Amino acid sequence: MIRKLPLFVGTFISLALSTAAFAQQDPLIVYNAQHETLAQEWASAFTDETGIPVVLRQGSDLEVGNQIVQEGENSPADVFLTENSPAMVLVDKAGLFETLPQDLLAQVPEQFRPTNGNWMGIAARSTVFAYNKDKLTEADLPKTMAELADAKWQGRWAASPSGADFQAIVAAYLALEGEDATLAWLKGMQENAVIVRGNRAALAAANNGEVDGALIYHYYWYGDQAGTGENSNSTALHYFGNEDPGAFVSISGGGILKTSKHKDEAEAFLRFITSAKGQDVLRDGTSFEYAVGVDHASNPALPALDSLDAPKIDPSQLDTVGAARLMTEAGLL
Repeated sequence: MIRKLPLFVGTFISLALSTAAFAQQDPLIVYNAQHETLAQEWASAFTDETGIPVVLRQGSDLEVGNQIVQEGENSPADVFLTENSPAMVLVDKAGLFETLPQDLLAQVPEQFRPTNGNWMGIAARSTVFAYNKDKLTEADLPKTMAELADAKWQGRWAASPSGADFQAIVAAYLALEGEDATLAWLKGMQENAVIVRGNRAALAAANNGEVDGALIYHYYWYGDQAGTGENSNSTALHYFGNEDPGAFVSISGGGILKTSKHKDEAEAFLRFITSAKGQDVLRDGTSFEYAVGVDHASNPALPALDSLDAPKIDPSQLDTVGAARLMTEAGLL
């Protein structure tokens, strides 16, 4: 049974709704699986800009995606935001998204949106290997993510396979390498990896020397460095590059539900998020996620997104159901 999410996590209401471009009595309902603080920044700035009130209902990627599918034509959601693409694909395959207008899609480059135009990227994060600098030199680092399935890495790296973040990485491996290679890699992971719960725990394990490294997304490291650094000061990041599956860039998505009663306002919300003002929230804030809007800069602390040499994947091809099935077969779920 999918857990319902009735809680209003955050509501942002303008003091001057009568002057808003899209003034309305009812708030825009956003089912949010992005980080709550980032979504609140977007919602607050959007309300300040337009006067449109926004209510966020918070949950995890696949939890909220499955809830939308379960609700179907009865969903009260206007907009769905995610951390990773597979939950968007789940809802899209159920036929629940509106096709977005071309001028809105054009605010984001083609590589950051599916070819069918039913949703679009709003932010991105890169897969990285965070390694303990006292345990590994650059010469010791794996050249490919596939190497982590080799016996020499047994007990030496950490990961959190139960989360949507890692399952997106597996879905990318599946799209790039096929089922047989993905299952073989997952079985190697089951033998070699130290399983933890959460990317922050994986990073901390590498930082504390419990393992040599951890497969995570980049922004966990940058976020910790921006704070005390207590879980990252002994580590550095290795970017696989070379269009390797380990260089996968996961796209956070945004889409409008066909059942939305406020489609104009929902479209305005996605326009805002992917506009200069919305993407500047990524550049100037503390999420450390990449901006994906056309010609919009990311946080200057990050290596340039176009320097990562990530593999090219149509995000609509990320099969979370297939990835979960293979992970279960390998004993990881």
